[in-house]
Amino acid sequence: MTQVSLAEWNQFIKNHPDAHLLQMGEWGELKNDFGWKPIRFILNNEIGAQILFRRLHLGLTLGYMPKPVFSDQLSAVSDEFWKEVDSICKQNRAVFLKVEPDAWEDQFERSNVQTFKRSPHNIQPPRTVIVSIKEDEEAILAKMKPKCRYNIRLAEKKRITIRAWDDVSAFHEMMTVTGGRDNFGVHSKEYYQRAYELFHPNGACELLVAEYEGKPLASLMVFANSKRAWYVYGASNDQERNRMPTYLLQWEAIRWAKAHGCDEYDLWGVPDENEDVLEAQFESRHDGLWGVYRFKRGFGGQVKRAAQALDRVYNPLLYWAYLRFIGNRT
Repeated sequence: MTQVSLAEWNQFIKNHPDAHLLQMGEWGELKNDFGWKPIRFILNNEIGAQILFRRLHLGLTLGYMPKPVFSDQLSAVSDEFWKEVDSICKQNRAVFLKVEPDAWEDQFERSNVQTFKRSPHNIQPPRTVIVSIKEDEEAILAKMKPKCRYNIRLAEKKRITIRAWDDVSAFHEMMTVTGGRDNFGVHSKEYYQRAYELFHPNGACELLVAEYEGKPLASLMVFANSKRAWYVYGASNDQERNRMPTYLLQWEAIRWAKAHGCDEYDLWGVPDENEDVLEAQFESRHDGLWGVYRFKRGFGGQVKRAAQALDRVYNPLLYWAYLRFIGNRT
């Protein structure tokens, strides 16, 4: 039997230090509490995957393999591995399995993936900004846009302070304000609380807050594993925005990631457009993630597009029905 326990999986991840956040055992446990069932398996002590299953109607499921550690070499993965994947998916009555490779589009090997269909949609944001944090802090600051660097210094001058926080309820309230203002979905308080409880004790997550005279103004939750860090959740209220708290907050999150040995900082999600389009339109566009891009571009990172999702289909008719009637609401 190749399916393994959470403890066995966590040991496997320790032996694969480049694993993505979404393959960490803690992430599977988080999703387990909110509608997904994680199944983890290891083949020949060398290769493995954490697959999440979400229940659909009539006892059917969809399978989701987010950012597996091998996915820049998808075509090189053995037939034995995919036979095990297919067996697990069929046991769980999966209509299809969605695989989101942990690779950039320009590096992904597309050959020999005829058993997959190119998916019409992703679950994770396809495009992001990656900030290299290998160099010292002065070098990282020097690569930022001048306005961003100015806003960081301005926040310090205007007495914004940053500290670790554990008030997840207040963070959720702030997320609700931000979601309403910027028109994006917000998880429940219980979701953020569970994420904090799972990741924070082992040092893989920190909740940071920006304050002015003791009043919380902005907060974010940053995650790290080995050499990579991810800015996944962030929020701000409408108070004291002229003091630029979000800029200093983001800078302190970068410093936290660097102190944890990370080499890169993933700003997690910008509009899915080429960089020339992003740069040409960011001042005039205000829909979707355009406001997010205006903020994130300042930190001097590189716009990157992930290799796009691939679907391994087990029931073609129900897969078509899913795409037609359900997929757009996932």
